[in-house]
Amino acid sequence: MDEKRFEVIYKQGSGLGAYFRILRDRETGVEYLFMGEGYGAGLTPLLDASGRPVLSSYTGHGGENVK
Repeated sequence: MDEKRFEVIYKQGSGLGAYFRILRDRETGVEYLFMGEGYGAGLTPLLDASGRPVLSSYTGHGGENVK
């Protein structure tokens, strides 16, 4: 498998302190929130108002259009 399963579709923060990333699973379309700070980090699926996983409408590849 040459293509990576997850891609970063949004970045916030510089890495000096807290930083956030939204990752997209290319196989399922599910989006995840990753948060890191210092030596700690967390990952959770993004959920809509009904508690269902958010499915990405993002169509870019490789992170070239990361905000």
